[in-house]
Amino acid sequence: MVVMELRHLEYFLAVADTGGFTHAAKRLHVVQSGVSATIKALERELGSTLFVRGPDEVSLTAAGRILLPRAREAVDAARAARDSVRQLDGVLYGTVTLGTLTSINLIDQPDLLAALRARHPGITVRLRTAVAGSAGLAQRLREGQLDVAFLSLPGPAPAGLRTRLLATAPLELYVPSAHPLAGVGRVSVAQLAEFPFVDSPPGFGNRTVADHVFANAGVEREVTLEVADIGTAAHYIRAGLGIGFLARFLVGDDTGLETVKVADCDLNWHLTVATSATRRPTAAAQALLELLEERHPTPEQRPRRG
Repeated sequence: MVVMELRHLEYFLAVADTGGFTHAAKRLHVVQSGVSATIKALERELGSTLFVRGPDEVSLTAAGRILLPRAREAVDAARAARDSVRQLDGVLYGTVTLGTLTSINLIDQPDLLAALRARHPGITVRLRTAVAGSAGLAQRLREGQLDVAFLSLPGPAPAGLRTRLLATAPLELYVPSAHPLAGVGRVSVAQLAEFPFVDSPPGFGNRTVADHVFANAGVEREVTLEVADIGTAAHYIRAGLGIGFLARFLVGDDTGLETVKVADCDLNWHLTVATSATRRPTAAAQALLELLEERHPTPEQRPRRG
C-alpha cells in the first residue's frame, strides 16, 4: 500500500499546472519517468484516474479537478509551516509567484524586486506572464498558481480576488501621421468604426476598456491585428496597420504618430495589485505587498501637504 506523501501532491500540481509530464519533469528537475510513476502511485492510492493522457498534453479528470484545490491547500500549508520554522533565525524565507504584465513601467518592477531582495534575501520570486493577459492572470490567481498579480482589468475586483489600485493612465487614440484622422480635431466613437484597429487580444486590460466603449456606443469595430506585447503596438500603428488606444507611457517619444481626441468617451487604464480573497497571503507574499504599499500608497494613505 502506498501512503500519500507531500511529494505526490507536488508532482500532481506540477503536471496540472504545466499540462504535461515532460514540462512537469523540467519544473521539478527530475526525469519524466519519475513523474509518471509518482502520479500512477497517487492514482492507485486514491483509486481514481486523475489525468486524461493525450498525445500532446494531459487534462484533469473529474477526480483530478476535485483534488486540485485540496492538493494546493496542503502544499501551501506545508510550505508555510516550513517557512515559519525557518523564520526562527530572524530571516524571512519563502517563494512568491508573481503574475506580471509586459511593457508596463508605471511601477519600476526591477527596482521593487531589488528592494525586496535587499530587505528579505531569503525570498525567491518567480515571475509569470499569461497569454490571456490580465484575465488569464486573474484565473491563475484564483486557482492558486499565483500568489500576487498585477492586473489591468477595469471595474470592480474580479470574482474571488482582492485588488488595490496602484496607478491610472489615460488611453489616447494614436494614428499614423499620414492617416485621414490626423489633424482633424475631435471624432466620435461612431466615426472610428470604419477604420481597422491594432489592439491586444481579448482578456488584456486595454482591449477590455476599448471594447466596453464601443459596446456602450452600440458600434462595432474591427481589430485586424492583435498584439500580445502591447509595448510593440505603436510600431504597428506607425506602419499603417491600424489605429489604436494606448497609454502615453507605451509610446514615449515615438515619432510618426499623432493623437486624436475622441469626443464622447473618456478612457482610463488602471493598474492594480491583486491577491486571492479566499486564501491568506504567505509571509513572503505579504512582505511584497507591504513593500508595494510603502512605495505606492493609496490616496488616503499618502501624507498630506501642510
